[in-house]
Amino acid sequence: MEAILEVDIKQLAKENKDYVISLRRHFHQYPELSMEEFETSKKIKEELDKMGIEYVSAGGTGVIANIKGNKSGKTIALRADMDALPVEELTNCEYKSKIDGHMHACGHDAHMAMLLGAAKILNNMKDQINGTIRLIFQPSEENAKGAHAMIRDGAIDGVDSIFGIHIWAQVPVGKVSLEAGPRMASTDWFYIDVKGKGGHGSQPENCIDAVVVSSAIVMNLQTLVSRETRPHNPLVLSIGLLNSGTKLNVIAEEGHMEGTTRCFDPELRKQLPIKMERIIKSTAEAFGATAALEYDFAGSAVINDPQCAEIGQGSVEKILGKEGNYQFEKVTGGEDFCHYLDKVPGALAFVGCKNDEKDCCYAHHNGKFAIDEDSLEIGTALYAQYAIDFLNKYEK
Repeated sequence: MEAILEVDIKQLAKENKDYVISLRRHFHQYPELSMEEFETSKKIKEELDKMGIEYVSAGGTGVIANIKGNKSGKTIALRADMDALPVEELTNCEYKSKIDGHMHACGHDAHMAMLLGAAKILNNMKDQINGTIRLIFQPSEENAKGAHAMIRDGAIDGVDSIFGIHIWAQVPVGKVSLEAGPRMASTDWFYIDVKGKGGHGSQPENCIDAVVVSSAIVMNLQTLVSRETRPHNPLVLSIGLLNSGTKLNVIAEEGHMEGTTRCFDPELRKQLPIKMERIIKSTAEAFGATAALEYDFAGSAVINDPQCAEIGQGSVEKILGKEGNYQFEKVTGGEDFCHYLDKVPGALAFVGCKNDEKDCCYAHHNGKFAIDEDSLEIGTALYAQYAIDFLNKYEK
């Protein structure tokens, strides 16, 4: 029975390819920003209604649905994110965004479409499912608030494990990266306020220049990466915003900075605000100024559970053969999928969508971002195959 099941999922994904592509193109034309996914949510519910799958609203604009198999077993959650970005689309595809300044530039349109395709397959196989499959359509991933909201509303209550997919622009179409261990970095934010002493630009000796102090803090913080962290332990510390001063002949009294840190080591992550505060305050003091740090632990690293990764690699092999599993280095981008993994074991797969011949070669969040839609069939099959393989492995 199991061998037949494997063939069926691959074949059914192929048969549903046009359905999934049409959904993805619909979502792509009507992108909605974080926590504004009202029409997106409505469309998802309409498709679930057609399938006869019951659902509830959650997390504001999110949707939770269950497919209960005819046999008892564990519960596996499959998650797709929903929100788009404030990016102007620069492609010329026939289904380009109809909303000026908004675009699905990260692939969430594909994630929703693939999960709906998998839901259609799985719902028609209920008599062969050992347990329950939870479908999580999550809003607001881009601002890292959606997973928290879904968890608060019960998205993973009673769930034994979770699986997610991210279409990936640096992985070739036809390949899937699903390794164990760290896959995406922790994503934390920080804010620094500097207080100096303002005055006339012609008399700096009577002032404490917040521009100079802020600049020194920016430079000194980089020594955390170059001189206080092991070279084999990746760390990114970036300041993306620096405001100070009001006029060309006025010495600035205040400075404000905002930035982000990225790493994979939980212990290093805990130490960062302590080390940063030491450098920030000491640097400011050296100039006679003061400075304060506000640090926000926004999201932990995405770390794939070894057993879940092993199941997933087996699922990939059933769909694409042994050559389908692709070794790809972990990335310093973040994903709020981490919040689910903080609660239950699971795995996130990078499904390749890169194809230079089709001009699908631009990075995520780029206005020219595009995917090879052949990846949709693979992702649809992987969602479904992984769910079945997980539940079969832990059959009661």
